[in-house]
Amino acid sequence: MVGEHVALVSEGDRVVTHYFECKEPGYRGWRWAVTVARASRAKNVTLDEAVLLPGADALLAPEWVPWSERLRPGDMGPGDLLPTEAEDLRLEPGYTGEDEPPPNSVVSEMSEELADLVDAEDAELTTRPEATDRGSIAAVAEELGMRRARVLSRYGLHAAADRWDESFGAKTPMAQAAPASCDTCAFLVPVAGSLRQAFGVCANEFSPADGRVVSLSYGCGGHSEAAVMPKPPKPAPHALDTMQVDEYLLRPPRDSGSVPVETDGPSEDLGHS
Repeated sequence: MVGEHVALVSEGDRVVTHYFECKEPGYRGWRWAVTVARASRAKNVTLDEAVLLPGADALLAPEWVPWSERLRPGDMGPGDLLPTEAEDLRLEPGYTGEDEPPPNSVVSEMSEELADLVDAEDAELTTRPEATDRGSIAAVAEELGMRRARVLSRYGLHAAADRWDESFGAKTPMAQAAPASCDTCAFLVPVAGSLRQAFGVCANEFSPADGRVVSLSYGCGGHSEAAVMPKPPKPAPHALDTMQVDEYLLRPPRDSGSVPVETDGPSEDLGHS
């Protein structure tokens, strides 16, 4: 697929690069670059390298974009994994209790006093006509949502749970191929009420269930603990040996002669009967 000679460029003393057209389909505007050289006081010209290089009007591939910048919400499918960085700004360590001061420590008492002081200041600055005392029956009823005129019945809860589980439940193809379920994902936002035992809201923008109510047994490749994004491997430096001359034979070596075949017994003349 080598075409006509198109150019010649001098690279230095006794080093010249010849350019030839490339007839390979799909490589429009590319050229074969063949560099030849002659050592000082030498009669033979040696070949340095031959490489395919793009020309001024060559057809080039678009600039490579990392997958983390190409990914868009909704691109994830069943079986796909979305690794998260070790220091993802969307995630933070969960509560483990290690930093909690002992109950009888001075820090714990000061924290309680500061909390009571803040609550008192908030109560003075905030005036609500329907504010209820903390711990009263009305406050508990308001927390449970019982001060509304009507609430969901058991049938309504079961109907909603069936719909949500059918769309984002454990039997969906996405959940079947997921590395883990949503109950261990940091992007799961719990819901209030009795449904929090089985459902939550997805807060991962790259997940197909972003902003949807999902079952705790649902899962996708965007799980926060699925994998940690590996760092790109650092390529090894190019090894160039400039102290040794590589010899390339243009023709196969000539046959030095036939090799006699030895036999155990006396030779027989197969030409006579």
